[in-house]
Amino acid sequence: MAATLVQPSGEIWEKIRVELKENVNTRDRDLQHMKEWLKKQPHLPDEWDEGRIMTFLRGCSFSLEKCKRKLDMYFTMRAACPEFFTERDVTRPELRDLMSRAQGPPLSGLTPNGRRVTVCRGLDKNLDMNQLNDAFKVALMIGDVRLKEEKEGVGGDIYILDASVVSPSHLAKLSPTAIKKFLICVQEAYPVKLKEVHVVNTSPVIEKVVNFVKPFLKDKIKNRIFIHSNLSELYNYVPKEMLPEEYGGNGGSLSDINEAWMKKLEEYTDWFKAQESVIAVEALRPGKPTNYDELFGIDGSFRQLSID
Repeated sequence: MAATLVQPSGEIWEKIRVELKENVNTRDRDLQHMKEWLKKQPHLPDEWDEGRIMTFLRGCSFSLEKCKRKLDMYFTMRAACPEFFTERDVTRPELRDLMSRAQGPPLSGLTPNGRRVTVCRGLDKNLDMNQLNDAFKVALMIGDVRLKEEKEGVGGDIYILDASVVSPSHLAKLSPTAIKKFLICVQEAYPVKLKEVHVVNTSPVIEKVVNFVKPFLKDKIKNRIFIHSNLSELYNYVPKEMLPEEYGGNGGSLSDINEAWMKKLEEYTDWFKAQESVIAVEALRPGKPTNYDELFGIDGSFRQLSID
């Protein structure tokens, strides 16, 4: 089976350390600080594994304050969005069905500057928009596995979105609430450094989809979306040899990579179940509990979430 996440080494590893502002001499002290901080928060879990805390520190460029906000949001969103964070079992028929119609696995290798690349594509023109929450659930399951398995950290993430099956009827059924909740998760609750989003196999409807999503994105991310009319333009950003063969590359087939990820998610089934109770308990939060309606209010967009 293909390796799902090859870790950086050598020059790329060195480059990533600089980019993440990671000081090998002080990082253990920062980790200890975060562990002690967690213990003092009555509404958050007392214990959390060091590997995942380190992934958060790296994703926050070792800013302790930013890391605290992200971690707090991570546990808060787990409580606020049961539709994403419960019943995370890829053997369930609904998730199996979704997996046969859509794929979104990270590629195993890294770009020369240490970025992790994820390719998302639908395989079925009749993709059901009611499955949107399940699609987001699987994306966040992969995110949680990466929190554990990115042992050395990466210099950022690149997403390639293949729009070939997207149709106007999909646009009509998009749920702003689901999209907004998911984008709050990705932008505020996970230690993701989103560097580029590339949309390929585009059609006139894609511009509408992008405009639909843009209000929910931070400004700096809005400027990192590239729409390509020609696949060869993508090779200027992601080396052709690491892309899957479906995109003219030598990186194996996307279906095989996706299958390897399905097996991995299945192996984590018991772990996902155990994680369901690892959430923020709002009744114990010092001060005012989080108001979910306010958090997800479609009006006001990200006003109350201007983290970073």
